[in-house]
Amino acid sequence: MKTIAIIGECMIELNGKPFGEMQQTFGGDTLNAAIYLCRSQRDSAPDLSVKYVTAMGSEPLSQEMTARWKQEGVDTSLVLNDTKRSPGLYLIQLDEQGERTFLYWRDQSAAKYLVQHPVFAQVTYALKSADMVFVSGISLAILPKQDRAQMLALLAQLRDSGVEIAFDSNYRPALWPDDNHQTVQSAYRLMYRTTDLALVTFEDEQAIWGDDTPLQTCERLASFGVKTVVVKLGANGCLVSELGANELYNVSTTVVENVVDTTSAGDSFNGGFLATYLETSDIKQACHNGNVLAGEVIQHKGAIISKAYTDAAKNKFK
Repeated sequence: MKTIAIIGECMIELNGKPFGEMQQTFGGDTLNAAIYLCRSQRDSAPDLSVKYVTAMGSEPLSQEMTARWKQEGVDTSLVLNDTKRSPGLYLIQLDEQGERTFLYWRDQSAAKYLVQHPVFAQVTYALKSADMVFVSGISLAILPKQDRAQMLALLAQLRDSGVEIAFDSNYRPALWPDDNHQTVQSAYRLMYRTTDLALVTFEDEQAIWGDDTPLQTCERLASFGVKTVVVKLGANGCLVSELGANELYNVSTTVVENVVDTTSAGDSFNGGFLATYLETSDIKQACHNGNVLAGEVIQHKGAIISKAYTDAAKNKFK
């Protein structure tokens, strides 16, 4: 059985109209990906252990959230207990086109201080036995500066020891200082030099680096040494660059007419992609399955949709 460890933050989600109808659930880019990855495995022979790495509080809300992750098949053995802090919270607001805006309350979230946790060294040791470690730009952005540097050093050590490193640049401007992108670019340069597999969204890369085309994104990431680059293009599918094969190709998707909520489009793509990639190593098939799952997810409200809908999407996997 292969093991993937996914590092990040899960928050309390409020979804709806302020002072109106409001739904409470939970979500976070990496946690969303972990759940969709678990759901995307073959029912007949699931062969992946999906470990989520974060810190949560000790109050009933944190306990209920982690219990629900277990129900989804996520291994929570590397979720650390922080008795002094609680999960962060975010509010999603949607416009008429299904595009979202976020408001966050996370300055004292438990996950922000993951690296400072007294038993984080035990997590570090456990990660050495993983086949892949996956992080996102948000995983890095929420950490204090010194902790981020420590995390980047850890990821470099893991890669040197043979662990495959995957990264989604998932860019949230509010989480980075307003210094003309210097801080985020510096962190991402280090991250990309440690990355084997990049699963990025073109709009994020364009916002950070000023890329004119997805091809330019592929070329830049390849120049950093990233072996496989997948640039997510929404309705246009994704563009793939494989450094060793000197191959560049597009994987198309079916355009979704009824877009309701794009909150977890990239996260669900990552989950569907990684489940297939870790099982088969087939990049094209993984892109197809990621596109299919994301296309289903954006037709429903919330970061994590009903399992019945994702099961229906699995029937369309290659």
